[in-house]
Amino acid sequence: METYDGAPEPGGVPALSDAPISEADEAAAPVPDAEEAAVVVEQPVKLLPVAELHLHIEGTLEPELIFALAERNGIELPYADLDELRACYEFTDLQSFLDLYYANMAVLQTEQDFADMTRAYLERAAAAGVRHAEIMVDPQAHVSRGVPLETCVNGVASVLANSLAEFGVSTLLIAAFLRDLSEESALDVLEQLLAMNAPIAGIGLDSAEVGNPPAKFERLFARAKEAGLHRIAHAGEEGPPSYIIDALELLDVERIDHGIRCMEDPELVEHLVAERVPLTVCPLSNVRLRAVDTLAEHPLPAMLAAGLNVSVNSDDPAYFGGYVDDNFVQLQTVLGLSEFDRVRLASNSIRSSFADDERKTELLAELGYS
Repeated sequence: METYDGAPEPGGVPALSDAPISEADEAAAPVPDAEEAAVVVEQPVKLLPVAELHLHIEGTLEPELIFALAERNGIELPYADLDELRACYEFTDLQSFLDLYYANMAVLQTEQDFADMTRAYLERAAAAGVRHAEIMVDPQAHVSRGVPLETCVNGVASVLANSLAEFGVSTLLIAAFLRDLSEESALDVLEQLLAMNAPIAGIGLDSAEVGNPPAKFERLFARAKEAGLHRIAHAGEEGPPSYIIDALELLDVERIDHGIRCMEDPELVEHLVAERVPLTVCPLSNVRLRAVDTLAEHPLPAMLAAGLNVSVNSDDPAYFGGYVDDNFVQLQTVLGLSEFDRVRLASNSIRSSFADDERKTELLAELGYS
């Protein structure tokens, strides 16, 4: 496992070392008490080059764009204005979010709609320090409402094709499948994607986790592996730690999205550390969806202390109160996240990406590694 000795190279970035990370380094800054954490005062945070590995493009659909697309497509929204829509963003659990998330997709009708949404995300992500993004799209959610598969895929992909030149962000597209639908439905869409030679780098598994275990999708992931695609899956957000184990063993995934409930199983933590399994943690999302009561209680510090390979991501930033930079700001303010850990999280994100070795080397050099 790669660790850091804390001795800064030029630019103030810790150097790589084989020495273990000390407890003193892990606890570099105190965690505010609950009363202090109740009010988050944003502090200036130096942007670091990061890879965003857990991002649903439909979850970047900002309220203003929802209204603009609705007007363009002649769709009558059930909200009178932006304030009424924003008032709906108080979620009690994952399902309450998903209900609004899917309802708002109704405004996405044409390739241009998908392209405009993607371009808006990349512009904002670049401003947040994102230099590489692996973006999930939910094709089943669009096909099921009558939007052709080619429309959603081509709309997003048309922007990603020029993302590095236009925004300085390299990108990969991941087709995420809805675990509350059948495996047959997922297999059918995957075969269509393969037949059309869709520019996807991998597949994922998302949506309602509870009651939809990884075992439900063994054939889907076997087919994706056979096709040479990368494989990731949401597990251990609302679902139990056993879902993480099953995703690794039954689906042969290379990365776990969320994974925060691994901390309930010490043997699982030991395995994840030993294998350097990437966990794409989304702190603001976890709080908004009540997977964690408050940011002050988030397990990220404990996950770092345990040596887990975690990164910070925004998930569905238009719904959860912030993009990657917003997550880092609040982690620093509420949890006292140190510069040492910020660099480690950024490095983890780059190393855990599916970018090619040349791009990883380039981004790590931007972070300060030669």
